[in-house]
Amino acid sequence: MGAPKKIAIIMGGYSSEYEISVKSGQVVYKWLDRSLYEPYRILIRKDRWVLLADDGAELPVNRHDFSVSLGENTLSFDCVFNAIHGSPGEDGLLQAYFRLLELPQTACDYYQAALTFNKRDLLSVLQAYGIPSAISYRLDKGQPVDADAILGRVGLPCFVKANRAGSSFGVSLVKEAQGMQAAIALAFREDDEILIESALKGTEVSVGVIRYKGKATVLPITEIVPDNEFFDYEAKYLGKSKEITPARIPEETAQKVREMAARIYEVLKLKGYSRSEFILVAGHPHLLEVNTTPGLTEASILPQQAAAAGISLPELFGSAIEEALAKNSYL
Repeated sequence: MGAPKKIAIIMGGYSSEYEISVKSGQVVYKWLDRSLYEPYRILIRKDRWVLLADDGAELPVNRHDFSVSLGENTLSFDCVFNAIHGSPGEDGLLQAYFRLLELPQTACDYYQAALTFNKRDLLSVLQAYGIPSAISYRLDKGQPVDADAILGRVGLPCFVKANRAGSSFGVSLVKEAQGMQAAIALAFREDDEILIESALKGTEVSVGVIRYKGKATVLPITEIVPDNEFFDYEAKYLGKSKEITPARIPEETAQKVREMAARIYEVLKLKGYSRSEFILVAGHPHLLEVNTTPGLTEASILPQQAAAAGISLPELFGSAIEEALAKNSYL
């Protein structure tokens, strides 16, 4: 069998999703098969990149080659498991860095990461492939806010979203015109680009696509029933939602969701994990967004879907590493 592969599990990051990412990384560290892998936790912060030792020590990471000095020895890694939600792990920055180092990593490539992280650009690209989405309006920081033009385009109710953020940070549901300015201000705290979308009425579903045993695999669909008005941070992480897998939707509709999720994965040339969010309007899926480093805690949606498909956490995490190691993407 050979020696276990040395795996750097990167977690943390520079965004509001820092704590969530650390939780995901800790779960990956807990469940990786020690007979196959030798995992190390790497905390990525703006002020430091460090290896978290089991004794609580923090050892600096050499950013020149992504190695760690262990006294007389140097620790290098065979593969990076990317568990960073938000920048710099989900927006392409670290993917490009590891590409330059020719170090395999488990997420999609840098261009796909940058594209999927930018909601506005992603939806524009996928419209050319027949992927429907909500009517939208774009706004950048510094531009005049023309509330009449916005509402004339998207109507009420509508969602105001930070363009490049996750976990529903910077997202508001606006039901009355006087709430627009506060929602825009909240979104601009997360990003200098905003996407304002008409609020689609229908069932929200989420579906993961992974590469498993060498092929793209669509996981069982999850129906999301938030206790709040939409699937916000509290619904995602504080238990204020019901996540039902498999979704309680007709098989004909489920097949449309599966086909659309698989098509998105294919046309964008994704690898690793993706989790696409849809609203079902009269049985037709409309895309909200695509996540390429989705949450990986035991309670997160993608692991729930994997469990429903009979895939354990060690198998789920190991499959991403094996795919990255097998993919000779640097030639």
